[in-house]
Amino acid sequence: MTSVAGACWGLVFWERGGRTYAGVTGPETRAGTAPVPAGATFTGIDFAVGTSLRAVPTPALVDGGFGLPDTARRTFRLDGARWEMPGADDAEALVDALVRAGTVVRDPLVTEVLRGRRPTVSGRTVERRFRAATGLTHGRVRQIERARTAAELLAAGDPATAVVAKLGYFDEPHLARALRSYVGRTAGQLREGAGGAIALDLISA
Repeated sequence: MTSVAGACWGLVFWERGGRTYAGVTGPETRAGTAPVPAGATFTGIDFAVGTSLRAVPTPALVDGGFGLPDTARRTFRLDGARWEMPGADDAEALVDALVRAGTVVRDPLVTEVLRGRRPTVSGRTVERRFRAATGLTHGRVRQIERARTAAELLAAGDPATAVVAKLGYFDEPHLARALRSYVGRTAGQLREGAGGAIALDLISA
């Protein structure tokens, strides 16, 4: 499966052959290939940009991640505590519990910047806090999110010229380079649904 660049870190849970696994995934700065074992079923949770694990600096997770030890059939261990394995319907409850326990924390300055507000601190302070919270620069986060949006629009049938104009790319070659780097697909492949499985929430046509 093609793994698309993403600015978020996350938790992933999967079952295969009667065994249950859990892991932490980090932000990804480029498209790549992710193995999908036959017969495995997955549940994933992406956390908002600006949140982080109290016990693990997000910069240490960029383009990587790690498996969580001591994972049982119905529970997993994270930050010194044991949590119930989530399903698709109770992932939000797990996130709420992790936030209440302080296992997942948020930098409000990063959230403020992402919402387009201008904080009262210096640009250097903003960039330092952004890197500490996300492992990425603010510019890189914008590039990744713009490329993902472009891929979703193209998959929904929007022409490349319209996507260039809507998202502020310089021209179609600029869009093509971003797609190749961050999505691993061409505009044509996205429109046609070609190229195999891809880890991207595509807009329905």
